[in-house]
Amino acid sequence: MSGRRSARPRRSARPRRSPRPRRRRPFLVALVATVGSLVGIAGVIAVVASIFSGGLARNYDRETETIADAFPGGARPAATAGAEDILLIGSDSRAGSDVDDGFRGERADTLMLAHVPADRKAVYLMSIMRDSWVDVPGYGTAKINAASAWGGVPLTVQTVEQLLDIRVDHVAEIDFAGFTGMTDALGGVTVDSPQAFRTSGIEKHRIVAGPNHLDGEEALAFVRTRYAFADADHTRVRNQQAFMRGIVGGLLSKDTATDPGRIQDFVSATSKYLAVDPGLTFRTLVDLGWSLRDVRADDLHTFTMPTAGGGTSPDGQSYVAVNAGAVQTLGASLRSDDLGRWLAQNPHD
Repeated sequence: MSGRRSARPRRSARPRRSPRPRRRRPFLVALVATVGSLVGIAGVIAVVASIFSGGLARNYDRETETIADAFPGGARPAATAGAEDILLIGSDSRAGSDVDDGFRGERADTLMLAHVPADRKAVYLMSIMRDSWVDVPGYGTAKINAASAWGGVPLTVQTVEQLLDIRVDHVAEIDFAGFTGMTDALGGVTVDSPQAFRTSGIEKHRIVAGPNHLDGEEALAFVRTRYAFADADHTRVRNQQAFMRGIVGGLLSKDTATDPGRIQDFVSATSKYLAVDPGLTFRTLVDLGWSLRDVRADDLHTFTMPTAGGGTSPDGQSYVAVNAGAVQTLGASLRSDDLGRWLAQNPHD
Protein backbone atom coordinates (compact mmCIF):
# COMPACT_ATOMS: atom_id res chain seq x y z
CA MET A 1 0.00 0.00 0.00
CA SER A 2 1.29 3.44 -0.84
CA GLY A 3 2.15 5.38 2.29
CA ARG A 4 3.17 2.45 4.53
CA ARG A 5 6.64 2.68 5.99
CA SER A 6 8.92 -0.02 7.24
CA ALA A 7 9.75 -0.12 10.93
CA ARG A 8 12.59 2.08 12.04
CA PRO A 9 14.66 2.06 15.17
CA ARG A 10 13.49 4.04 18.15
CA ARG A 11 15.16 7.29 18.92
CA SER A 12 15.12 9.64 21.83
CA ALA A 13 13.23 12.95 21.80
CA ARG A 14 15.35 15.83 20.62
CA PRO A 15 14.93 19.46 19.59
CA ARG A 16 14.69 20.16 15.89
CA ARG A 17 14.99 23.17 13.72
CA SER A 18 12.45 24.53 11.24
CA PRO A 19 12.35 24.79 8.31
CA ARG A 20 13.70 21.32 7.58
CA PRO A 21 14.49 19.57 4.34
CA ARG A 22 12.50 16.43 5.10
CA ARG A 23 9.28 15.67 6.95
CA ARG A 24 9.20 15.34 10.72
CA ARG A 25 8.59 11.82 11.81
CA PRO A 26 7.01 10.75 14.65
CA PHE A 27 -2.61 12.94 17.82
CA LEU A 28 -1.98 12.95 21.70
CA VAL A 29 -0.31 9.70 21.17
CA ALA A 30 -3.66 8.79 21.89
CA LEU A 31 -4.18 12.38 22.71
CA VAL A 32 -3.52 14.62 19.77
CA ALA A 33 -3.36 12.80 16.51
CA THR A 34 -6.09 15.27 15.78
CA VAL A 35 -8.31 16.49 18.47
CA GLY A 36 -10.48 13.52 17.73
CA SER A 37 -7.98 11.43 19.66
CA LEU A 38 -7.71 14.08 22.28
CA VAL A 39 -11.43 13.91 22.98
CA GLY A 40 -11.60 10.15 22.90
CA ILE A 41 -8.67 9.51 25.18
CA ALA A 42 -9.91 12.07 27.70
CA GLY A 43 -12.65 9.81 29.00
CA VAL A 44 -10.36 6.80 28.90
CA ILE A 45 -7.61 8.50 30.89
CA ALA A 46 -10.10 9.36 33.61
CA VAL A 47 -10.74 5.63 34.07
CA VAL A 48 -7.38 3.94 33.63
CA ALA A 49 -4.68 6.58 34.10
CA SER A 50 -3.79 5.34 37.56
CA ILE A 51 -3.09 1.89 36.13
CA PHE A 52 -0.75 2.64 33.29
CA SER A 53 -0.17 6.38 32.89
CA GLY A 54 3.49 5.80 33.73
CA GLY A 55 3.87 3.53 30.73
CA LEU A 56 2.05 5.98 28.50
CA ALA A 57 4.30 8.79 29.69
CA ARG A 58 7.42 6.77 28.96
CA ASN A 59 6.18 5.93 25.46
CA TYR A 60 5.27 9.54 24.83
CA ASP A 61 8.59 10.91 26.07
CA ARG A 62 10.62 8.28 24.25
CA GLU A 63 8.88 8.36 20.91
CA THR A 64 7.66 11.90 20.26
CA GLU A 65 9.89 14.63 18.93
CA THR A 66 10.02 18.19 20.18
CA ILE A 67 9.67 21.12 17.79
CA ALA A 68 12.04 23.41 19.65
CA ASP A 69 11.16 26.50 17.60
CA ALA A 70 7.47 25.79 17.07
CA PHE A 71 6.31 29.39 17.51
CA PRO A 72 7.32 32.59 15.71
CA GLY A 73 9.67 34.60 17.86
CA GLY A 74 10.70 31.59 19.93
CA ALA A 75 9.20 30.19 23.12
CA ARG A 76 5.99 31.72 24.41
CA PRO A 77 4.55 31.70 27.91
CA ALA A 78 1.85 29.20 28.78
CA ALA A 79 -1.69 30.36 28.14
CA THR A 80 -3.77 31.52 31.08
CA ALA A 81 -6.68 29.32 32.13
CA GLY A 82 -9.51 29.37 29.63
CA ALA A 83 -10.08 28.35 26.03
CA GLU A 84 -7.21 26.82 24.07
CA ASP A 85 -6.44 26.64 20.37
CA ILE A 86 -4.28 23.78 19.12
CA LEU A 87 -2.95 23.72 15.55
CA LEU A 88 -2.78 20.21 14.07
CA ILE A 89 -0.61 19.64 11.03
CA GLY A 90 -0.63 16.52 8.87
CA SER A 91 2.42 16.21 6.62
CA ASP A 92 3.34 13.72 3.95
CA SER A 93 6.40 14.00 1.72
CA ARG A 94 5.10 11.07 -0.35
CA ALA A 95 8.66 9.98 -0.97
CA GLY A 96 8.53 6.88 -3.15
CA SER A 97 4.74 6.92 -3.31
CA ASP A 98 2.08 7.56 -5.88
CA VAL A 99 1.64 11.32 -5.88
CA ASP A 100 -2.03 12.26 -5.80
CA ASP A 101 -1.78 16.03 -6.20
CA GLY A 102 1.12 16.49 -8.58
CA PHE A 103 3.79 17.88 -6.27
CA ARG A 104 6.35 16.58 -3.85
CA GLY A 105 8.01 18.45 -1.04
CA GLU A 106 7.64 19.66 2.50
CA ARG A 107 4.16 21.11 2.64
CA ALA A 108 1.39 20.79 5.20
CA ASP A 109 -1.11 18.49 3.49
CA THR A 110 -3.66 18.91 6.28
CA LEU A 111 -4.30 21.82 8.63
CA MET A 112 -6.84 21.65 11.44
CA LEU A 113 -7.43 24.02 14.33
CA ALA A 114 -8.85 22.45 17.49
CA HIS A 115 -10.69 24.91 19.74
CA VAL A 116 -11.24 23.72 23.30
CA PRO A 117 -13.66 26.12 25.03
CA ALA A 118 -13.09 27.25 28.59
CA ASP A 119 -16.13 25.33 29.87
CA ARG A 120 -14.71 22.08 28.41
CA LYS A 121 -18.17 20.98 27.28
CA ALA A 122 -17.24 20.44 23.63
CA VAL A 123 -14.35 20.41 21.18
CA TYR A 124 -14.45 22.14 17.80
CA LEU A 125 -12.27 20.88 14.97
CA MET A 126 -11.92 23.19 11.98
CA SER A 127 -10.27 22.18 8.72
CA ILE A 128 -8.35 24.82 6.78
CA MET A 129 -8.21 24.05 3.06
CA ARG A 130 -4.58 23.58 2.13
CA ASP A 131 -5.02 25.59 -1.09
CA SER A 132 -6.52 28.58 0.74
CA TRP A 133 -5.10 31.79 -0.77
CA VAL A 134 -3.79 33.84 2.14
CA ASP A 135 -1.08 36.28 3.11
CA VAL A 136 2.03 34.42 4.26
CA PRO A 137 4.04 36.82 6.45
CA GLY A 138 7.19 37.92 4.67
CA TYR A 139 6.27 36.22 1.38
CA GLY A 140 3.00 37.74 0.16
CA THR A 141 -0.10 35.90 -1.00
CA ALA A 142 0.17 32.17 -1.60
CA LYS A 143 -1.49 28.87 -0.79
CA ILE A 144 -1.43 28.40 2.96
CA ASN A 145 0.45 25.11 2.74
CA ALA A 146 3.41 26.95 1.17
CA ALA A 147 4.14 28.42 4.61
CA SER A 148 5.45 25.03 5.71
CA ALA A 149 7.83 24.83 2.74
CA TRP A 150 9.13 28.35 3.30
CA GLY A 151 9.35 28.53 7.06
CA GLY A 152 8.36 25.25 8.65
CA VAL A 153 6.10 25.05 11.65
CA PRO A 154 6.83 28.58 12.99
CA LEU A 155 5.72 30.25 9.74
CA THR A 156 2.67 27.98 9.49
CA VAL A 157 1.65 29.00 13.03
CA GLN A 158 2.28 32.68 12.25
CA THR A 159 0.21 32.47 9.06
CA VAL A 160 -2.77 30.87 10.84
CA GLU A 161 -2.53 33.34 13.73
CA GLN A 162 -2.52 36.29 11.33
CA LEU A 163 -5.35 34.86 9.23
CA LEU A 164 -7.68 34.36 12.21
CA ASP A 165 -6.21 37.00 14.55
CA ILE A 166 -5.81 34.47 17.34
CA ARG A 167 -3.08 33.00 19.48
CA VAL A 168 -2.18 29.35 18.89
CA ASP A 169 -1.47 27.78 22.27
CA HIS A 170 -0.04 24.47 21.11
CA VAL A 171 0.97 22.77 17.87
CA ALA A 172 1.27 19.10 16.94
CA GLU A 173 2.44 17.59 13.67
CA ILE A 174 1.85 14.02 12.57
CA ASP A 175 3.17 12.17 9.56
CA PHE A 176 0.32 10.75 7.48
CA ALA A 177 1.93 7.33 7.73
CA GLY A 178 0.95 7.34 11.40
CA PHE A 179 -2.69 7.05 10.39
CA THR A 180 -2.08 3.43 9.41
CA GLY A 181 -0.71 2.42 12.80
CA MET A 182 -3.28 4.26 14.88
CA THR A 183 -6.12 2.70 12.86
CA ASP A 184 -4.83 -0.84 13.12
CA ALA A 185 -4.16 -0.41 16.86
CA LEU A 186 -7.88 0.23 17.33
CA GLY A 187 -8.83 -2.80 15.25
CA GLY A 188 -9.90 -0.51 12.41
CA VAL A 189 -12.15 2.55 12.35
CA THR A 190 -15.64 3.10 10.98
CA VAL A 191 -16.15 6.15 8.78
CA ASP A 192 -19.33 7.39 7.15
CA SER A 193 -18.88 8.34 3.50
CA PRO A 194 -21.57 10.39 1.73
CA GLN A 195 -20.66 8.83 -1.61
CA ALA A 196 -19.08 5.75 -3.13
CA PHE A 197 -15.63 6.07 -4.72
CA ARG A 198 -12.34 4.32 -5.30
CA THR A 199 -9.30 5.66 -3.49
CA SER A 200 -6.19 6.95 -5.24
CA GLY A 201 -2.86 5.17 -5.18
CA ILE A 202 -1.45 1.96 -6.53
CA GLU A 203 -3.87 -0.23 -4.57
CA LYS A 204 -7.31 1.29 -5.04
CA HIS A 205 -9.84 0.57 -2.30
CA ARG A 206 -13.60 0.63 -2.84
CA ILE A 207 -15.46 2.93 -0.46
CA VAL A 208 -19.25 2.55 -0.32
CA ALA A 209 -21.79 5.24 0.50
CA GLY A 210 -22.53 4.98 4.21
CA PRO A 211 -20.51 3.25 6.95
CA ASN A 212 -17.14 1.70 6.06
CA HIS A 213 -14.94 -0.20 8.49
CA LEU A 214 -11.39 0.52 7.38
CA ASP A 215 -8.06 -1.01 8.25
CA GLY A 216 -4.91 1.11 8.38
CA GLU A 217 -4.04 1.04 4.68
CA GLU A 218 -7.63 1.77 3.68
CA ALA A 219 -7.86 4.65 6.18
CA LEU A 220 -4.67 6.24 4.87
CA ALA A 221 -5.98 6.05 1.31
CA PHE A 222 -9.37 7.40 2.45
CA VAL A 223 -7.88 10.57 3.99
CA ARG A 224 -5.47 11.23 1.11
CA THR A 225 -7.75 10.83 -1.91
CA ARG A 226 -8.85 14.05 -3.59
CA TYR A 227 -9.13 13.66 -7.37
CA ALA A 228 -11.92 11.09 -7.12
CA PHE A 229 -14.25 13.99 -6.30
CA ALA A 230 -15.65 16.79 -8.42
CA ASP A 231 -14.87 19.27 -5.64
CA ALA A 232 -11.46 17.69 -4.88
CA ASP A 233 -10.15 18.96 -1.53
CA HIS A 234 -13.58 19.98 -0.23
CA THR A 235 -14.65 16.35 0.01
CA ARG A 236 -11.16 15.32 1.07
CA VAL A 237 -11.26 17.49 4.19
CA ARG A 238 -14.77 16.21 5.01
CA ASN A 239 -13.40 12.68 4.78
CA GLN A 240 -10.55 13.62 7.09
CA GLN A 241 -13.10 14.95 9.57
CA ALA A 242 -15.06 11.68 9.23
CA PHE A 243 -11.86 9.79 10.01
CA MET A 244 -11.31 11.84 13.16
CA ARG A 245 -14.87 11.08 14.27
CA GLY A 246 -14.11 7.40 13.61
CA ILE A 247 -11.01 7.61 15.81
CA VAL A 248 -13.08 9.15 18.60
CA GLY A 249 -15.68 6.41 18.25
CA GLY A 250 -12.99 3.77 18.39
CA LEU A 251 -11.33 5.25 21.48
CA LEU A 252 -14.64 5.59 23.29
CA SER A 253 -15.85 2.12 22.39
CA LYS A 254 -16.27 -0.39 25.20
CA ASP A 255 -13.62 -2.65 23.67
CA THR A 256 -11.02 0.13 23.92
CA ALA A 257 -12.12 1.98 27.05
CA THR A 258 -11.92 -1.23 29.11
CA ASP A 259 -8.65 -2.43 27.60
CA PRO A 260 -5.55 -0.54 28.83
CA GLY A 261 -3.41 -2.71 26.58
CA ARG A 262 -5.20 -1.53 23.47
CA ILE A 263 -4.72 2.10 24.48
CA GLN A 264 -1.06 1.39 25.12
CA ASP A 265 -0.82 -0.12 21.63
CA PHE A 266 -2.48 2.98 20.20
CA VAL A 267 0.03 5.22 21.93
CA SER A 268 2.98 3.15 20.77
CA ALA A 269 1.70 2.95 17.20
CA THR A 270 1.20 6.70 16.80
CA SER A 271 3.73 8.47 19.01
CA LYS A 272 6.72 7.81 16.78
CA TYR A 273 5.05 9.82 14.04
CA LEU A 274 4.28 12.77 16.30
CA ALA A 275 6.10 16.06 16.89
CA VAL A 276 4.88 18.65 19.41
CA ASP A 277 5.82 22.04 20.82
CA PRO A 278 7.85 21.97 24.06
CA GLY A 279 4.81 22.90 26.15
CA LEU A 280 2.69 19.98 24.97
CA THR A 281 4.07 17.60 27.56
CA PHE A 282 2.45 14.40 28.72
CA ARG A 283 1.41 16.15 31.94
CA THR A 284 -0.23 18.93 29.91
CA LEU A 285 -2.12 16.37 27.86
CA VAL A 286 -3.30 14.41 30.89
CA ASP A 287 -4.55 17.61 32.53
CA LEU A 288 -6.38 18.57 29.35
CA GLY A 289 -7.76 15.06 29.01
CA TRP A 290 -9.06 15.13 32.58
CA SER A 291 -10.73 18.50 32.00
CA LEU A 292 -12.51 16.93 28.99
CA ARG A 293 -13.59 13.76 30.82
CA ASP A 294 -17.32 14.51 30.36
CA VAL A 295 -17.03 15.15 26.61
CA ARG A 296 -18.50 12.47 24.37
CA ALA A 297 -18.26 11.73 20.66
CA ASP A 298 -21.33 13.86 19.89
CA ASP A 299 -19.57 16.82 21.50
CA LEU A 300 -16.92 16.88 18.77
CA HIS A 301 -18.03 19.42 16.16
CA THR A 302 -16.23 19.45 12.80
CA PHE A 303 -16.43 22.09 10.08
CA THR A 304 -14.33 23.82 7.41
CA MET A 305 -13.09 27.40 7.45
CA PRO A 306 -15.38 29.46 5.15
CA THR A 307 -14.34 29.72 1.52
CA ALA A 308 -15.59 31.76 -1.43
CA GLY A 309 -15.08 29.69 -4.54
CA GLY A 310 -11.85 29.35 -6.47
CA GLY A 311 -9.47 31.43 -8.49
CA THR A 312 -6.26 31.43 -10.49
CA SER A 313 -3.14 33.35 -9.50
CA PRO A 314 -1.14 35.44 -11.99
CA ASP A 315 1.39 32.59 -12.28
CA GLY A 316 -1.32 30.04 -13.05
CA GLN A 317 -1.94 28.41 -9.65
CA SER A 318 -5.48 27.27 -8.91
CA TYR A 319 -6.43 28.22 -5.37
CA VAL A 320 -9.33 28.34 -2.91
CA ALA A 321 -10.54 31.86 -2.09
CA VAL A 322 -11.12 32.69 1.55
CA ASN A 323 -14.44 34.22 2.60
CA ALA A 324 -12.86 37.22 4.29
CA GLY A 325 -15.99 38.52 5.98
CA ALA A 326 -16.94 35.15 7.43
CA VAL A 327 -13.38 34.47 8.55
CA GLN A 328 -13.27 37.83 10.33
CA THR A 329 -16.37 36.97 12.37
CA LEU A 330 -15.01 33.45 12.90
CA GLY A 331 -11.83 34.87 14.38
CA ALA A 332 -13.85 37.12 16.67
CA SER A 333 -15.84 34.11 17.90
CA LEU A 334 -12.65 32.18 18.60
CA ARG A 335 -11.26 35.09 20.61
CA SER A 336 -14.50 35.51 22.55
CA ASP A 337 -14.86 31.72 23.02
CA ASP A 338 -18.31 31.76 21.42
CA LEU A 339 -17.77 29.37 18.53
CA GLY A 340 -20.95 27.39 19.16
CA ARG A 341 -23.09 30.45 18.48
CA TRP A 342 -21.08 31.30 15.36
CA LEU A 343 -21.64 27.82 13.95
CA ALA A 344 -25.37 28.07 14.62
CA GLN A 345 -25.49 31.34 12.68
CA ASN A 346 -23.26 30.38 9.76
CA PRO A 347 -23.90 27.50 7.33
CA HIS A 348 -20.91 25.18 7.23
CA ASP A 349 -19.71 21.80 5.98
